[in-house]
Amino acid sequence: MCRIGAIKSLDYVHPSMALQLMQSQQKGHDNSGFAMVMHDLGGIFENYKHLPTLSMAATDEGVKIAEDILHRAGFQRVMQWVPETDPQPGLDINAMPNYVFETFDYPKHLRNAEQTEKEELLLDMRLALRRALEPNEEGFVYSFWPDVVTLKEIGDPRDIGTYFRLWEPDDRFTARVITAQCRQNTNYDIVRYAAHPFHLQGYTALANGENTFYLKNVEFQRKLHRGYIGFESDSQCFLYTLHYVHRQLGWPLRYYKHVITPLPFEEIEQREDKEQLKAIRQSLAHLEINGPNTIIGVLPDHTMFTCCDAKKLRPVVVGRDEKTVVISSEVCGINEILPHRNWEEDIYPHEREIVAIDNSLEVQRWRQ
Repeated sequence: MCRIGAIKSLDYVHPSMALQLMQSQQKGHDNSGFAMVMHDLGGIFENYKHLPTLSMAATDEGVKIAEDILHRAGFQRVMQWVPETDPQPGLDINAMPNYVFETFDYPKHLRNAEQTEKEELLLDMRLALRRALEPNEEGFVYSFWPDVVTLKEIGDPRDIGTYFRLWEPDDRFTARVITAQCRQNTNYDIVRYAAHPFHLQGYTALANGENTFYLKNVEFQRKLHRGYIGFESDSQCFLYTLHYVHRQLGWPLRYYKHVITPLPFEEIEQREDKEQLKAIRQSLAHLEINGPNTIIGVLPDHTMFTCCDAKKLRPVVVGRDEKTVVISSEVCGINEILPHRNWEEDIYPHEREIVAIDNSLEVQRWRQ
């Protein structure tokens, strides 16, 4: 199994906290990769929250290709952060030549456009960059979105942290929401795009487990939206369904659970909203998931949540103190970074609920 975790704080926190969260769960993953997505950025990115940041790993030629495409489209770079790496001998990391974190201003003709128009352009640009870089593996484009930074790499998570100098807190590189996973994809080839978390238009998802309805999901999702691509991992389906239900259909988050793990028909018949639930189950049956899994997600408004499969076959726990809420595959991860919390307030979500945390750190439990 892989291990997943997420941190949401009233204060800006450094990725070293995410590494500590995952390190204590080391026996539950195989040290083949580490990835994280940071939302609600602080540090050097704090003044650029309204502008998109490109997160990419690439060769020298890949960087040139990407920057040329963005320049021709009218994007102007306003800020660039290059991580100070520490390539000491013996590190287990399959490093790329360049790691790009660049913030851009929109093309002049779109600076006063509607937000939806900007968001669709950002998706189209990320897809164009990926298509241009894929044939010769010149680079990997993980996100191109405001207030979001993504890092993915193959290797031992401890060594990845050492290489990027992430073990020592640094106020220049922080966020209020960080999701992280240790272990690479186990069903298919080990490739960077297969590493959780996955990001699309402000939505992030990561999972521990497997989705045995993967092929059914994929066949349906390919037809739903141009952004539903890749499918290097069966868990990408969780992100695409979240995006479809919440953004494309405009439904409240609590209906996500009704789509991926619908209630049995005999239970639906006992509910006041039975007509709606039957319509969901009948029309979106191909988005149902199966198999043991736990999902962690983040919405564009930075709401963080978790939910489980219909039989609760994968573990997850939610712990908190006054300023921070943590979701983790194992409680030892929370013990590591929140040792002084009230453990009696820990939440072990059951199979019929979504646990959501808003920006005031209010924890809500929505029963299916």
